[in-house]
Amino acid sequence: MKWWRFIFISLGLFLLTACSEQPKPEDTFRSYMESWESGEYAEMYELLSENSKELISEEAFVDRYTTIYKGIEMQDLVFTYDLPEEEQEYEKGDSPSFEYQASMESLGGTIEFSHAASLVYEEGEEKDRWAMKWNSSMIFPQMEEGDVVKAWPLEPHRGEIFDINGEPLAVNGGIQEVGLVPGWMEEHSEEERELLKTRIADILDTSVEEIDNQLNQSWVTANSFVPVGAVAKNDEESIEALKSDELPRGIKFKKDDDARSYPLGMAAAHLIGYVDEINAEELEDLKDEGYAAGDTLGKTGLESVFEEQLRGEEGGKVVIRNENGETKEELAETSAVDGEDLHLTISSEVQKKIYEQMKEESGSASAINPETGEVKALVSSPSYDPNDLVLGREEKPTLNKFNRTYSPGSTFKPITAAIGLEQGVITPEEELSITGRTYEQNGYKVTRVPGAAEDEQVNLKDAIVRSDNIYFARKILEIGGETFLEETDKFGFGEKLDMAYPIETSQILNGDTFNRDALLGDTGFGQGEVQMSSLHLALTYTPFVTGGDLLKPSLLAEEKEAQVWHENVMSEETVSIIREGLKAVVDNPAGTAHEPVVEGLNLAGKTGTAELKQSQGEEGKENGWFIAWDTETNDLMISMMIEGAEAGSHSAVPKVKHVFRELQ
Repeated sequence: MKWWRFIFISLGLFLLTACSEQPKPEDTFRSYMESWESGEYAEMYELLSENSKELISEEAFVDRYTTIYKGIEMQDLVFTYDLPEEEQEYEKGDSPSFEYQASMESLGGTIEFSHAASLVYEEGEEKDRWAMKWNSSMIFPQMEEGDVVKAWPLEPHRGEIFDINGEPLAVNGGIQEVGLVPGWMEEHSEEERELLKTRIADILDTSVEEIDNQLNQSWVTANSFVPVGAVAKNDEESIEALKSDELPRGIKFKKDDDARSYPLGMAAAHLIGYVDEINAEELEDLKDEGYAAGDTLGKTGLESVFEEQLRGEEGGKVVIRNENGETKEELAETSAVDGEDLHLTISSEVQKKIYEQMKEESGSASAINPETGEVKALVSSPSYDPNDLVLGREEKPTLNKFNRTYSPGSTFKPITAAIGLEQGVITPEEELSITGRTYEQNGYKVTRVPGAAEDEQVNLKDAIVRSDNIYFARKILEIGGETFLEETDKFGFGEKLDMAYPIETSQILNGDTFNRDALLGDTGFGQGEVQMSSLHLALTYTPFVTGGDLLKPSLLAEEKEAQVWHENVMSEETVSIIREGLKAVVDNPAGTAHEPVVEGLNLAGKTGTAELKQSQGEEGKENGWFIAWDTETNDLMISMMIEGAEAGSHSAVPKVKHVFRELQ
């Protein structure tokens, strides 16, 4: 009996073990979904039924999932499902089915769907199993055999840039593509075809070899439009040359609605900047911000500063198409969000007029409304044409100078005067006795400009009108270095300009203190280590118009109302005294800005000649400055600096006056 009892118990244990090792469809389903979610497509394939494997090879299966998901830029694939809580019993002929929900992110946005997976029982030589029944609908429920999934980005329109009057500064669609139609060219002899290509290469700044490369591409047919270059829509000279009756027929034009163009060209190149295709290095830096190869990126100027606002947000679309290429199902679509337009305080007219005066020179200029702080122009010369860069012509951007700082020379003297008056060190009527052209004390030597040497008794107005270096050097020594540094803080020195476009910060010193009288004395007339941008110089003159407040600059039209940067930097009495002197600089025959006389102008301003030298007594190049504003309207102030000016400030004075005259 014991023997039979042992056999009975062993048989029961064997049967229980055999039952527990029976395959379950839930396990196969769960393994398949986990492999799918983690992108293990080969492991998914192993779980397919033999009949399903006859429909598609492992290589094709893996490639299909990989290609589709890569094409739609699939991310964050998640499956949810509910399996039976209680253990189910299945017969070999059953075909259990489990529902699941899928969610993923794609180029077109979120894709969600529900579907059911069916399984079939298969007996094997070594072991039996439950296998997945598969067809194309397992990828997306709407798919059938022969269907394909297509996805493409929806590009936003880049925001455009306009001046204060709505005039365009950077716009889309200002380019015409130039192409050749091979069938038209075949009407001509080989000699005529070569003539056509040679002339096009010359006009578009390309080569015949490059044109031939374009024409010899595999997709080109007799009726193809083969792009060989582009021209700006307003480049009438090039367009007329390409349309000349003297050229053999073959050229065709197409409008490029997405190309960027810059109506002011060289006049506003450094201010507006330009766009170009993103390069590999930039893509590496910006890949987490949604950029991809072939995207457009603002390279310089406002195109770069406001890249985020101008670029907009890319959308996308994902669809299923049948064998005939017809769309049968839209899986996801996210509309593109166009970039924001920028409206600036800049005046195209002022920008152009200033550039016309400076284009043969090297230098910087800024123009503002001194009552509001609105920036009306920012000019750097020499310039470049951003349209040529967009058109792919060989051109390199030149150095931007309006966002850099330079020694301001005597244009700084009104700041010294204002501080001296506020500190009581200077009184308007007090006269200094100054004999000859030089002043020397304790080894420190100052030289007057020739015109200033005519006076031996010099008051503040005389010193401003004739630009007397000795007067201001002596007065700053009386003010003292520590006090002077404290007071210049009120004029924004050492403080970043609160403006979207980055401008170098102006300074009084390289260090923290004046370590010798010579440095302090030179600072009084804008030499030493003083560095200013042309824009900051203009802003330091706004108190002479506002009655004492130093204004912030504004570049965006929405910010054009006057905002005070530093309040009450000088009293109205000080303003009146210095303003009278600055008006005499232009009106008085002895004034450094009197010549050339331009009838009808009512200007106040100050000249400056900054000597660029490495050591005391050395002769160096000179930068010529002139800053002036219209005292009748008080709506325009121009600060201009000419580098390497042979005539010093007299190189800048006529240019600034000519701009005011042109704008009357």
